[in-house]
Amino acid sequence: MEHLALYRKYRPKTFGEVIGQEHITKALENQIASGKLGHAYLFTGSRGIGKTSIARIFARAVNCENNQHGSPCGECATCKRLEGENDINVIEIDAASNNRVDDIREIREKVKFLPVGAKYKVYIIDEVHMLTDSAFNALLKTLEEPPAHVIFILATTEVHKLPATILSRCVRFDFRLVSVENLTKLLRDILDKEGISYDDEALKLIASSGEGSVRDTLSIADSICAYSEGKITKENVLRVLGTTDYDNLIKFYDLMINKNIGDLLAFIDELDRSGKNMAVFVKELSRHARNLLVCATCKEPNAILNLPDEAFEKYMAQTSGVEEKKLISFMQIFGGAENELRYTLSPRLLLETLSLSAMMGLSGDDVKKNLN
Repeated sequence: MEHLALYRKYRPKTFGEVIGQEHITKALENQIASGKLGHAYLFTGSRGIGKTSIARIFARAVNCENNQHGSPCGECATCKRLEGENDINVIEIDAASNNRVDDIREIREKVKFLPVGAKYKVYIIDEVHMLTDSAFNALLKTLEEPPAHVIFILATTEVHKLPATILSRCVRFDFRLVSVENLTKLLRDILDKEGISYDDEALKLIASSGEGSVRDTLSIADSICAYSEGKITKENVLRVLGTTDYDNLIKFYDLMINKNIGDLLAFIDELDRSGKNMAVFVKELSRHARNLLVCATCKEPNAILNLPDEAFEKYMAQTSGVEEKKLISFMQIFGGAENELRYTLSPRLLLETLSLSAMMGLSGDDVKKNLN
């Protein structure tokens, strides 16, 4: 039997199954229930947070014979037919590979034809920002005066690249990154259904690594499930992702804060010998400084960080030993080294340079000048 990736197997089929986008699903349900539909919608936001999934649910809901308060019933013949990926009434177009004016002209010719066995034809144009200027101009006329039986849904990760003329003709919805808490709950529900055991701390690490993307989180979970034997543990997650345990980050920062140069260099040597990806580690050092700053300045820091209790206590303890100004400097130094890490011949040497510069109190700008 063919293995189906988790993000495909558990793709939401109703608005109620979508997580983290309630401000959008509620608005769409209300429009569908009242019959006050727009003729063109713009879905914008980061990758993997539900734009295409909601577009497909919307296409089923507007055609459903017995929609449930604006959400597709999933039981009628139309819903079951539209669940397939090849229904002629739901046309998905990837603008990254179909971005020419001729492709849009073809759409303009086909929108004239009535839907077959449905109320609406729904065109979902993904990565719409990839269209050429002439293609946008060709699309504009169709968006201005579409047939009553046609609805357009434009999806993009780079809304700033769309012409103002296109934006002004769409009902816009901005998608949000999904919280670690919601991603952790989703992982727990899915793994319970799959019969896979896990540690709670491991789930939080996976959810945090997904960086707000449902698809990325489930793809990471798939990789870890393939590696793990019977149970997903914190150690397995760290090994597969190449990420660093909280304790190592805290130890590293303790050495910098206490200006212990010898032990810091020895610790970097230990990381290098263990095969640690230095580029990943530098990114984690920047995030750790940000987390410490949250602990130092926010009233309820763990509501933002969502760390395990043991790790949170260690973060709070470390925060008391460092000034906020220094934490901001750490964020600038480690967060601004991405390009240098991409091209350097010695990531270890660069990490040593960044760490010693941070230890000596240099600013992010000073470090950039020295590196350049």
